[in-house]
Amino acid sequence: MPLLFSYGTLQQDDVQLSAFGRLLQGSEDELPGFELSSVPIEDPQVIARLGLTHHASVTFSGRSDSRVQGTVFDVTDDELDAADRFERPFNYERIHVTLASEKQAWVYVSGDAYHGDSWRASR
Repeated sequence: MPLLFSYGTLQQDDVQLSAFGRLLQGSEDELPGFELSSVPIEDPQVIARLGLTHHASVTFSGRSDSRVQGTVFDVTDDELDAADRFERPFNYERIHVTLASEKQAWVYVSGDAYHGDSWRASR
């Protein structure tokens, strides 16, 4: 069963019910080498619906003392596909990471950060 790490909206009950049709079970974990950041929301309809002007995101720092707190969830392959559909309109991409617990999990990062110079330098 795949693992999905969330530091933002996928931790919210209403988002889980909408995206997956159920509440996910998870445990606290951390994403080392990353820092919290934000991405502006461009679509006025999304801003009105969410009441937010920015989405949470993470940026790779490569620093051992950088960590992002969140929750790691057990999901099915179908739920991972549903998460992809949920995140895709916001220009998020799914990458595979190692969490502080040493679990291997998927996490969503901003497509801009993923393709940015700092990310390429880290690969």
